Amino acid sequence: MAKSSADDEELRRACEAAIEGTKQKIVLSIRVAKSRGIWGKSGKLGRQMAKPRVLALSTKSKGQRIKAFLRVLKYSTGGVLEPAKLYKLKHLSKVEVISNDPSGCTFTLGFDNLRSQSVTPPQWTMRNIDDRNRLLLCILNICKDVLGRLPKVVGIDVVEMALWAKENTPSVSTQRNLKDGPAASTVTESDLKVTVEKELVSQAEEEDMEALLGTYVMGIGEAEAFSERLKRELLALEAANVHAILESEPLIDEVLYGLEAATNCVDDMDEWLGIFNVKLRHMREDIESIETRNNNLEMQSVNNKALIEELDKLLERLRVPSEYAKCLTGGSFDEARMLQNIEACEWLTGALRGLEVPNLDPSYANIRAVKEKRAELEKLKSTFVRRASEFLSNYFASLVDFMISDKSYFSQRGQLKRPDHADLRYKCRTYARLLQHLKSLDKNCLGSLRKAYCGSLNLLLRREAREFANELRACTKASRNPTVWLEASTGSGQNVNAADTSTVSEAYAKMLTIFIPLLVDESSFFAHFMCFEVPALVPPGGLVNGNKTGYNDDDANDDDLGIMDIDDNDSKTGKNSAELAALNESLQDLLDGIQDDFYAVVDWAYKIDPLRCISMHGITERYLSGQKADAAGFVRLLLGDLESRISVQFSRFVDEACHQIERNERNVRQMGVLSYIPRFATLATRMEQYIQGQSRDLVDQAYTKF
Repeated sequence: MAKSSADDEELRRACEAAIEGTKQKIVLSIRVAKSRGIWGKSGKLGRQMAKPRVLALSTKSKGQRIKAFLRVLKYSTGGVLEPAKLYKLKHLSKVEVISNDPSGCTFTLGFDNLRSQSVTPPQWTMRNIDDRNRLLLCILNICKDVLGRLPKVVGIDVVEMALWAKENTPSVSTQRNLKDGPAASTVTESDLKVTVEKELVSQAEEEDMEALLGTYVMGIGEAEAFSERLKRELLALEAANVHAILESEPLIDEVLYGLEAATNCVDDMDEWLGIFNVKLRHMREDIESIETRNNNLEMQSVNNKALIEELDKLLERLRVPSEYAKCLTGGSFDEARMLQNIEACEWLTGALRGLEVPNLDPSYANIRAVKEKRAELEKLKSTFVRRASEFLSNYFASLVDFMISDKSYFSQRGQLKRPDHADLRYKCRTYARLLQHLKSLDKNCLGSLRKAYCGSLNLLLRREAREFANELRACTKASRNPTVWLEASTGSGQNVNAADTSTVSEAYAKMLTIFIPLLVDESSFFAHFMCFEVPALVPPGGLVNGNKTGYNDDDANDDDLGIMDIDDNDSKTGKNSAELAALNESLQDLLDGIQDDFYAVVDWAYKIDPLRCISMHGITERYLSGQKADAAGFVRLLLGDLESRISVQFSRFVDEACHQIERNERNVRQMGVLSYIPRFATLATRMEQYIQGQSRDLVDQAYTKF
């Protein structure tokens, strides 16, 4: 026979480890199978599979009292025992062996303190009868010693139990403390090896048994014969009972009739259950269908919510704020309203860019609402660009007309007036950012604006140059030098010392000093103001003619509009040839005609003293070498034309002198030193005095002709 699990020391230690910390001592531990099934005729357990468990009897000392417990332990996932249930043996009221189990190894334990007595108590199945008897005997001994009472025992032959105890527990070893109560000692399994007479049978029961044995003329030692005789009598009684049952046929018929009626009810119930099962199956299918539809509806709801959020975002992008729409279609362009106009332009630019594919999901690009909104924004853009262009064209013309009508802006008799465009640029600078946005919205609109600005400002510049040149000639006092230097008719003794004509060169230099920086600044301001993408111009305070010009001191930052390039054009370092061509064309319109006044000053200076062409040529060359910026292209052309005109005038003077020499050689008799020789020396001296900068080449060419 295999060793009982009650003798497994390793199992005992595992149980002690599981209840460590409870101060309880394991009396007995044994493996069982737990089930809640019903034993049928086949003897097989149904409805629920048995689960392995360990029942452990434990005691705990509390002063002079001892408490007894029945613990149920189960195996965890790792195979480690852990507490599952705890029962107090003082509540044990019934021990019943299941009669339907042929092996007799299954029993139940009834406790009177369970919350629900209607729940079937668990059934415990042992490996064999010995394990069952050992566990139940230990439980009964603890109840009697510790609690002083025995639970109700059902389905167990007490005599058989006593015989088993006698065979398996030859010695009795219990300890009692009679002073402190009925049972105050710590009980272990080895202490509970008792005899039947003292443990399972009370004194009264023992006396009754002795009387019964005496009736059968048997001694106490003939228990086996007594048991056999009792079994025979029991069989006889059962046979008599069966005979009595057979005689009660009417009762049996009634019972059979009741069983048949019950069978019919069961059949009806089975049919009803079949119908209910079909209905339940259909209901389950309906529920599944409803759940599927609910899932679809839930998914559709989530999708609709996400779609609404996306549409709300799109509608927010498509919405045109009323204040911006009003500003773009009919707002004022007064200086006080420019901030609102700029904000409206920025919004319009951002809205148009936001409807482009890189910034808009491609799936939205072909939506009709997006197309309609894009068309609406394009209409707003064209309306605003047209209104702004008309306003700026009229505004430029009105500014120039106001300045032209005020004579205090120009030179007057006895007073040279330096042109001052600070106020004009300040007023234009107010609309510089608007021009930036107009360029961003529609580059084509700048052509008409540039022409309007150039046309208006050209009138002002020509008027200023004409008035300044006229007054400059009027206020410059200089006597004329003879244009005939080498004429023989003048006589060899004629005084050829010329008057001082330096004021003529100074007047010409003053004309250039005043207007060349002005024209360069106007070109620079125009290039920035009208949003040309060209490299930087002459920096404020930079060199224009080799020296710092006094003109820039008062308005050094006129070409700095104080705005940001909204198209990031500042990052471009290469030249844009198309932009340069457009800029030069616009500068031609801006400054065309002003050269006539410079030509008039050159012609006037030539008439006073032709030799002053030498100094004027040097002055012009110096200014010409200082103009390097792309926006000063027309100024370079103007200076080049002036230089050419001065060279032509001086060549004209040299040609006339050569003609004089030729006539003198033909008409005058060649005797002694020719008359024009000493005069040529005087002329050469004067020419050398007037040489400035690069005019040496001009003088050397004259010497060559002479």
